[in-house]
Amino acid sequence: MSTPVLDVRGLAYAYPDGHQALFGVDLHVHEGERVALLGPNGAGKTTLVLHLNGILAAGAGSVTVSGLPVGKQHLGEIRRRVGIVFQDPDDQLFLGSVRQDVAFGPANLGVKGAALDARVMDALDRVGMADFVDRPPHHLSFGQRRRVAVATVLAMEPEILVLDEPSSNLDPASRRELADILRSLDVTVLMVTHDLPYALELCPRSVVLSDGVVVADGRTLDVLTDDALMRSHRLELPWGFDPRAVGNLPA
Repeated sequence: MSTPVLDVRGLAYAYPDGHQALFGVDLHVHEGERVALLGPNGAGKTTLVLHLNGILAAGAGSVTVSGLPVGKQHLGEIRRRVGIVFQDPDDQLFLGSVRQDVAFGPANLGVKGAALDARVMDALDRVGMADFVDRPPHHLSFGQRRRVAVATVLAMEPEILVLDEPSSNLDPASRRELADILRSLDVTVLMVTHDLPYALELCPRSVVLSDGVVVADGRTLDVLTDDALMRSHRLELPWGFDPRAVGNLPA
């Protein structure tokens, strides 16, 4: 198999108050994979994500992205390669128009003029929001703002797209539209989610993090139908949802 585009080895981290959040996490994601990161609240998922583009620095172990170690010497390039879409789109949309928000990242990389305009429009096209380019973000619905937040990251041309709870607070139509968009992207995806049906729909592989360690890594269908695993790590499917009955799972 090819070299992982994301390679986490023995990652451990304790917060300044002494709380140990990660205890030697190993995670390897290959180019083009869509992987769900599952686990109960407090499992360490957010802490892990914040190491992927250097927001947090490893206490022990290592994180590499396409062979580049995540550290101060490569931070700018790492943050271009690993784009994080946070749960609340308002954490990423802070300028007067959709165009300005999507242009902000590539402009800071030195992209200008027609090249910048093309980058902005391409990113918005990919999320179905090109018609809203000159709208103020605060005039958009929550689902539309989330799609623009994805576009702000896509405009950086990342190698890895990390999504934190992408389906949260979306109505059913917006949830489906976002799923269609994510399926269409030619980018490696790591999706942190409590929405287990969404993980099954979009991600062939799932990794379960619990109490700061990886406790399972395999086909999403296998993970969600392992009753003992699910019960012991406080993962619960919605009432009436049977993963075995879902057809056309992602390959």
